[in-house]
Amino acid sequence: MSETFELEAVEVNLSPLERFEEFLQSRGKRVTQQRRIIVEHVFAGHEHFDADALVSQVQQQDPHRRVSRPTVYRTLSELVEAGLLRKMTLGSRSVYEHDYGYPQHDHLYCQQCEKLIEFHSDEVREICEAVARQHQFRVSGHRLIVLGTCPDCARPRRPKRRLDLV
Repeated sequence: MSETFELEAVEVNLSPLERFEEFLQSRGKRVTQQRRIIVEHVFAGHEHFDADALVSQVQQQDPHRRVSRPTVYRTLSELVEAGLLRKMTLGSRSVYEHDYGYPQHDHLYCQQCEKLIEFHSDEVREICEAVARQHQFRVSGHRLIVLGTCPDCARPRRPKRRLDLV
């Protein structure tokens, strides 16, 4: 079994913004300044995020460049439809991550602090392919989210004593 679970880089021909512009044009939609701002923020780094966090981030970073909440939600849906983002529902929260230019990977999800840890495993992929062959199933991808508790949340907490409260 492989002991490295690191994600490898994937080369792409177009930038995320160019790919999104191409997608919008194919649908007869305009490439607006608000959409550009959203795409710039989403692809400036690689963190998992939700729509509310994105709205806050855009407003904090540049208060003069206003982006409405409905536009953020609509644009996130379009980015998912364009294959640039992947949406995951974890509990009652929807979280987004990069899909374009990012390798197939899976997640460990801490149910206490909601931390997501990404990993890649050839063994998981091979199991999925073997099961699919057995059922003559054509695989287009897979998504595995392992639920549990991260090391930080699993650490025993020292009980509070009355003297600690003084």
